[in-house]
This record gives sequence, C-alpha cells and structure tokens, in this order.
Amino acid sequence: MHIVRLFTSFDGRIGRQSYWVGSLTLLALGLLAALLDFSLGTADGDYGIVSIVASVGILYSSLALTTKRWHDRDKSGWWNLILLVPVIGSLWMSLELGFIRGIRADNRYGPNPLAF
Repeated sequence: MHIVRLFTSFDGRIGRQSYWVGSLTLLALGLLAALLDFSLGTADGDYGIVSIVASVGILYSSLALTTKRWHDRDKSGWWNLILLVPVIGSLWMSLELGFIRGIRADNRYGPNPLAF
C-alpha cells in the first residue's frame, strides 16, 4: 500500500505489520513535534503550537490506520469508538488490532492484504 494512502484513506485493509509501522511512525512524528516545541520555546504549558497542529494530522491518520485494520478483522471502522470505554476499550483495541490476525479470505472491505 502506498504510504500516502496508508495515512489518508479509510478504504481497504492492512495487516498487522503495516499497522505497527504506521503507528510507530505517528508516535515518532508526535515526539518530534513535542521536541520541536521544546527547542523553539513555543510550549507555554503542556502543548505548543507545533504539537497542536501535528495532533490534528496525527489524529486523522490514526483513525484512517485503525479503520483499515478493523476492516482486516471484518469489522466496521465504528469499532474505533470502543476507545470510549475506560481501560477495557484500549486493551481490547490493542489486542484486536495489534496481535490478532485478520480474516484470511477476501471480505466486504477488500482482498486479503497478505494474499500474493
């Protein structure tokens, strides 16, 4: 999958490897934004302007990434709302998206991303 499509599209499916690489990339971008705020002195309180602007892009990209991973599990992107359940929601989502294999066959969201 093309890198731009990985972070901007809500269509299709991705496997666990793409999910982890994308998640770690977004984490690194968030840390880089915080470091930039710190070095530029723009962080007045907890967040600086660079971190706030980066957070909007990271949130959108994160939703696109997790939605495609839910699709690989043959579930709707609305399952992202499970994060609203305290503690259990984030644990469930981490296990489901990060460690459980997707549906091996083609499903309503597209072909198996691991099929050759």
